[in-house]
Amino acid sequence: MTHRWILLSLLALSPLAATAQEKPRMLMLGSVHLANHNRDIANTQVENVLAPKRQAEIESLVDQLAAFKPTHIAIEWPHAKQAALDARYAAYRAGTYTLSADETDQIGLRLAKKLGLPRVDAVDWNDNAPGKDADYDWEAWAKANGKTAQYDQLVGGFKAGAVKETELLKTHTVTEWYLYFNDPAVMHQDEKGYFDMAFFGDDANNPGAAWVGQWYARNLRIFTHLRELVTSPSDRLLVVYGAGHAPYLRKDATESGVFELVEPSAYLKATHR
Repeated sequence: MTHRWILLSLLALSPLAATAQEKPRMLMLGSVHLANHNRDIANTQVENVLAPKRQAEIESLVDQLAAFKPTHIAIEWPHAKQAALDARYAAYRAGTYTLSADETDQIGLRLAKKLGLPRVDAVDWNDNAPGKDADYDWEAWAKANGKTAQYDQLVGGFKAGAVKETELLKTHTVTEWYLYFNDPAVMHQDEKGYFDMAFFGDDANNPGAAWVGQWYARNLRIFTHLRELVTSPSDRLLVVYGAGHAPYLRKDATESGVFELVEPSAYLKATHR
């Protein structure tokens, strides 16, 4: 063995080498849109989270997430509108802004203020994908090509999942609810439908595959913004985002080798009524 290989072997065993391989940690918290935006194909209908009982439960959820000690909190807010988010967060810290029902406020801003963080980071991208809207209209393709029944079946599955989430909150605390749809098995089941969307098209024109492709691209753009936030292996990034994004941002985090992924269940414990 040459001296060079001996040196490399010793370096691999040294504490310095182990430190060099440490990665910033990322906790991905998928969320239903608490303010009921109703902009998706299937929408969970959330009861009023501003009610005192639910506010107490959200406080408990935030207290548990605080134990992760994030150095950055990223939310589903347009990256290009960071200044507007900065203004909202400054007003909230000054006591002149009342939190809306949205998870960006209820979890993101609330937790950032609790931890004394200087800002909350806007990382979303949701501008127009390349091409025409018709290139992604898999519903229209299904109706024009005799596949309405298949379309209704797939969308019906998405809607059934939303109904289940709606009903689940009625009998569980907010923390228990978040534990449910952040379960890796539940996320995996939810994302299966995206693979079926590619059946809505053919080799000449496949709007289903095109739609899923732009969804992957959107999440990759979001992930690039997340990467830009971390500057040290000691950084700890909490991401609060729509649950549909969670499987893809989690994969990007691990498969890129950039982050060590932390499961929400490591910090969230079921709280009983």
